[in-house]
Amino acid sequence: MNNRSIYLLFLIFLLMFSSCAKEKTDNRRIILGFSQIGAESAWRNCNTNSVREAAAAAGIQLLYFNAEQKQENQIKAIRSFIAYQVDVIAFVPIVSDGWEHVLEEAREAGIPVLICDREINIHEENFYAGFIGTDSLQQGRSAAEFLLAKYVKNAHGISAGEKTVRIIELTGTEGSSVAEKRALGFREVLDEYNSQAGAPKFQIIYSESGDFLKSKGYELMNNILEKFSSIDVIYSHNDSMTLGAIDAMKERNIKPGTDIVIVSIDAEQAAIDALRRGEINCVVECNPKQGPELMKLVAHLVQGEAIPGITYMSEGVFSEDSDLSNLPPRGY
Repeated sequence: MNNRSIYLLFLIFLLMFSSCAKEKTDNRRIILGFSQIGAESAWRNCNTNSVREAAAAAGIQLLYFNAEQKQENQIKAIRSFIAYQVDVIAFVPIVSDGWEHVLEEAREAGIPVLICDREINIHEENFYAGFIGTDSLQQGRSAAEFLLAKYVKNAHGISAGEKTVRIIELTGTEGSSVAEKRALGFREVLDEYNSQAGAPKFQIIYSESGDFLKSKGYELMNNILEKFSSIDVIYSHNDSMTLGAIDAMKERNIKPGTDIVIVSIDAEQAAIDALRRGEINCVVECNPKQGPELMKLVAHLVQGEAIPGITYMSEGVFSEDSDLSNLPPRGY
């Protein structure tokens, strides 16, 4: 289905709702327009379900649009939300840049906007009401801190004559705030350590985007294993790419988590299971269950109340040293 067809179907969907819309009164249901980037992973599907379930529980009417990983689709959806005169717009930005015009249109229409999960680069903060999501910078830092603990404090796998830990980085979608900040936070911690003349040194010998997709993680890992004969660490920006990379390693009789240390981000159930099996060494949590907090922010905005500029979700870190015996099922 091409972009024009998707857009026309979406407009028909909105018209179906508008045919039964009533004049705005204090008693009518809040209407939230929500644009998701896609359905590329279990994490993303859980994020979408969280928003849907929370909207239903709060009695909020949700207009949902899947942008299928295309920014132009998302911009069209936001403009459709504006035309329908929803009470609040929330969206997960595919990339960080290119939102000024459509957000200015929302502001002129008097519709508050919430940025979810991924951040945007924009000069005027009053283009949107607030951000709710993950602290990607801290996630990158936590991943690096695990490596420092493993290699420096525990001297894992590094002989007296070997001074470099060789790291491969599988990054997320280029231009997304999540990928940029997970890379930045990771480097901040390792660069600070390296600058203090510590041993061993940590070196990122290769970095490439896998678009947060399992298939691309598998493809990248196959290419990387052809190119590099010596790898100490895989740092992956999400579990889907990690799981793809693990599949590629196993096909070559490389033991993930043993022959190569693996650090991942998200904490999907499949990654936690791999951590329990010793195939992943550390998983930094990225909490997808943002729906309930999002609905609270929506309700405050509709009442004309102030909200925090940033709302971060509660998140943790799970490693090979963690007691996972009482960890409940992840649900994604």
